[in-house]
Amino acid sequence: MSDAPVIGVLALQGDVREHLVALAAADAVARPVRRPEELAEVDGLVVPGGESTTISKLAVLVGLMEPLRARVRDGMPVYGTCAGMIMLADKILDPRSGQETVGGIDMIVRRNAFGRQNESFEASVDVRGVPGEPVEGVFIRAPWVESVGAAVEVLAEHGGHIVAVRQGNALATSFHPELTGDHRVHALFVDMTREKRTAESL
Repeated sequence: MSDAPVIGVLALQGDVREHLVALAAADAVARPVRRPEELAEVDGLVVPGGESTTISKLAVLVGLMEPLRARVRDGMPVYGTCAGMIMLADKILDPRSGQETVGGIDMIVRRNAFGRQNESFEASVDVRGVPGEPVEGVFIRAPWVESVGAAVEVLAEHGGHIVAVRQGNALATSFHPELTGDHRVHALFVDMTREKRTAESL
């Protein structure tokens, strides 16, 4: 599509390829982002699942943390899944030593809240803003949101816990929609990014 936004996937660690595939299926131009100059060329960014402490430390190491924070503050659309949700939280309830976040969503998250790797599961989740049937969520060492500020919209809950949120141009889910072949959450983010780019061009 000629109006397809360019969306990067932070490619330091985690399930990068799956997000690139899902974004392309949702009519975005998808590309990996590993350096500040690559970040400067995208309209939006996905922060994938993986290990949040590792992603944090690598982002600092390659010089991406401060440019990321600046672009998120400036309103760049950003979507975090699982570890990416932790990266977008303004506060982590139980951070590891040296762990930093990008911030952007006024929420407190709990790491590994749904259990360890061997307690991973799938569940149907009703996500506000995603039309049709519930989204099949894959929860792998997933966080949940302990609390949110007044500006945060809760999009989904599971088991009484918040698992999807949005604040302005920032979106986050505890689960991994990129692992299911259902690209509707990515389509929501592509639409957010397209709308932001259109507004800036007016």
